[in-house]
Amino acid sequence: MNPEIVPMHRKESLREDGMLFVRTEGIIDTMVKIPLLVASMIIVATIMPIQSSFSSPRILDLIIYPDGSTHVSIEIDVDPFVTDYELDLFGSTIDNFIAIGENEFLLTSDVVGNFALIETFGSSVISVEYDIHDLISKQGRVWTFSLDAPSDFTLLLPKNSVIVGMTNLPINMEIVDDKNQLTLSSGNVEINYLFSTIPTTPNLIDTINPTLTPDYLSYALIGGVVAAAVVGITIIIRSKQKIVKPIQDQQLTQTTQKIETIDAETIFKLRPDIREDDKEIVKFISDNGGQAFESELRKKFLQPRTTMWRAVKRLERNEIIEIEKKDLQNLVKLRKNMEEEE
Repeated sequence: MNPEIVPMHRKESLREDGMLFVRTEGIIDTMVKIPLLVASMIIVATIMPIQSSFSSPRILDLIIYPDGSTHVSIEIDVDPFVTDYELDLFGSTIDNFIAIGENEFLLTSDVVGNFALIETFGSSVISVEYDIHDLISKQGRVWTFSLDAPSDFTLLLPKNSVIVGMTNLPINMEIVDDKNQLTLSSGNVEINYLFSTIPTTPNLIDTINPTLTPDYLSYALIGGVVAAAVVGITIIIRSKQKIVKPIQDQQLTQTTQKIETIDAETIFKLRPDIREDDKEIVKFISDNGGQAFESELRKKFLQPRTTMWRAVKRLERNEIIEIEKKDLQNLVKLRKNMEEEE
């Protein structure tokens, strides 16, 4: 950047001894303005990326698992012109960290201590998910959740958990899949809970009144015989009216069973151009009953998260597998209708 050039006003005069004397009154102004301008530009360039790291998440969801770990889901608005985004995490014991930009593009990230450095690649919205073990503590039977939340958030507690203490009243409370889900305000939140004992269903035999009179027992036996006769007659009539399925339906059933039991070798014949390392992944999923979590694939093949994600997306593009969200994890399943598509 070229500094602003300020013209200097010079005054020339002759001294009594005849020497020429020159006064430069603008030198002081020039010496003051240029350093201030440079300092201002440095401050602006330094503050801009720092401000982006303190932006509040627009969506913050937490799920507490029965083992005391917590899954965190965050959606954040970021400046697309900032190349790196620094995200403050809720602790340092982080697992399964993943950052996704716009169009479900997996972003490169590096977790250091209690913050993550994410390359935005021009994304204006970043979705982050990770598991953390720092938010839950236990004393006796009581579990305690503690968080200093930067914004309002939702919290889903484990099944069969009962809240026994809370520092703040929730904004909203509802039941989702037999679990308590709270909507809480930003700030320090502490919730104490414990797991209740699941009530057992009483035995139906024990509920029968043993003081039935002999007449009542006789009536019950007669009614049972009549009901059995009616059921038997109904079964006989339906069996006579049953129509044998045509051969075409049997063939269709056999084809369906064949599709449901598709194995790795059949997949390799249908997709002969897939990579060798991807074939190993397909074979593992096939031997595992046709499905496996992405975390299991990473542990099996000792691959980084980004490398395994790219392999899974390649198999999805080749229509070999499909990805299903289950308990906020990626469940990778072999497709059942590959032969139909062929």
